[in-house]
Amino acid sequence: MTSADAPAAPTAEARRAQMFPILSAEEIARMHRFGQLRDFSDGDPVLRTGRVGSGVHVVLSGALRVTGRDGHGHDFPVVEHGSGNIAGELAQLSGRPALVDAFAVGETRTLEISPAQLHAVLIAEAALGEKLMRAMILRRVALIEAGAGGPVLIGSASSPDVARLQNFLRRNGTPHVVLEPSTDRDAQEFVTRYAAGPQQLPLVVCPNGDVLRNPSDTELARCIGMLDMGATDSIYDVAIVGAGPAGLAAAVYASSEGLSVLVIDARSPGGQAGASARIENYLGFPTGISGQALAGRAYTQALKFDVRMLIPAEAVGFDCLSSHGHYPMSVHLGDGRTAHARAVVVATGARYRRPECRNLQQMEGRGVWYWASPIEARMCAGEEVVVVGGGNSAGQAAVFLSSHASMVWMLVRGPGLAASMSKYLIDRIAATQNIQLLTGTQIAGLEGTRESGVTAVTWRSREPMRSQTRSLRHVFLFLGADPCAEWLRNCAVAVDDGGFVTTAHDPALPLQTSVPGVFAIGDVRAGSVKRVGGAIGEGAAVVAQIHQFLGATGVATTRRTPTHPAGAGWR
Repeated sequence: MTSADAPAAPTAEARRAQMFPILSAEEIARMHRFGQLRDFSDGDPVLRTGRVGSGVHVVLSGALRVTGRDGHGHDFPVVEHGSGNIAGELAQLSGRPALVDAFAVGETRTLEISPAQLHAVLIAEAALGEKLMRAMILRRVALIEAGAGGPVLIGSASSPDVARLQNFLRRNGTPHVVLEPSTDRDAQEFVTRYAAGPQQLPLVVCPNGDVLRNPSDTELARCIGMLDMGATDSIYDVAIVGAGPAGLAAAVYASSEGLSVLVIDARSPGGQAGASARIENYLGFPTGISGQALAGRAYTQALKFDVRMLIPAEAVGFDCLSSHGHYPMSVHLGDGRTAHARAVVVATGARYRRPECRNLQQMEGRGVWYWASPIEARMCAGEEVVVVGGGNSAGQAAVFLSSHASMVWMLVRGPGLAASMSKYLIDRIAATQNIQLLTGTQIAGLEGTRESGVTAVTWRSREPMRSQTRSLRHVFLFLGADPCAEWLRNCAVAVDDGGFVTTAHDPALPLQTSVPGVFAIGDVRAGSVKRVGGAIGEGAAVVAQIHQFLGATGVATTRRTPTHPAGAGWR
């Protein structure tokens, strides 16, 4: 028997069975009330890459052939769905453009379930919903691993802008592939055709065929259908500004308890925690979990409960009272739109703090990083790197990078790590031979150009007073952060001397700010515990207080009852 003929491993077989479940006749019968019958002739398109589909399709008769596209635009077979199979993945749950093509094979009948009714299935039919959710998640994971269906990035893997775009796609759970023009003939021809000069690289080929030249994150988001242009058309029970652990926890609990929820974030789910290579002290994960994995699970869980996501979108202003002096409140966005809600949760966290360092801003994204993901780890494989900071995030980054870099120089201004880092990390750093801890030391300057990126780093120690310069190309900064609360300034939300939002002005609502109906959770809140577990706890706790506030205002909530079939209306 050849390896090709060998049976798949039991775990692989189990995973495939979960990825492509076959629904029983009884399960399909239960789903009929949520969908409508659709008939297709042989070859008719059911899903098209880059186009928003009508939902998932349960095959009742005939078949659906699903194909993906590789980085060179060539189709490859994914699966053929027969009777009882479901065509669709997370894009159909969130109402975003499809990442695969699906065509009818012969005369085919399906049960089409729209995104809105798919949410209803997930809630009303718990066991069936679990089966569907697991299948959609595993299919997205498979697409990410294959790099299929998403945008194609054409540029050098060492390019800072390629790294920026890759990080954006990775943290937003979007499959993609990078083609290197120096080694890929098709990529080189594409560059010759579409890029007039190096400043236009990298090129991005969108799923619908459009070509972007060194796009911004927002332009890339528009390319892959992330920008929900209808998200600001409604009045929500609660708008949560910030999709870090605190904001995502609040979204999941609020939506699961019947509130209509809008989440707004300027970049991606996870916040600073999403950049953590491994979180080992979060309850329930004895082997640890990456910040991105934790954020991805929370994000998908929020989608399950029909949370509306507006990412990327930056909150730039806030009106806590309308012109009539009543609710709803208004969150103004950087693209000119305005979101409206009866209650607002401030979960905007804090922005990375920059040290006083020569040439720092010019080198950001060109060798200076504020996170340490596998993308950066691959870029610095076998090289020496610098990690600046003495908190848990710095410790996690140093340990993670030590398995890729030849040496990790860890710079700490204080006399040690005990005051700011968990003991398990201190012990691990001490036991890692290629981590060199330098206390009483701070970064002083960077050398390099915009084209070359960082080429050398200088740091200065206090005892003895001396400077050292080493040829290094990667610096990772983890120096804490300052609160992101400027967008609240027009609303007179009280803050402390450091700019953190104060709460507990009303003892009955300890997470409410000085403005009724405005709550603060997570790192942006004065006195909060700057840990993932604490942020998630506050996100859960704030929901009861939102209910209490909304109940006191006497305004009915607007969430559609998830257990009702189509046409059930609103309550």
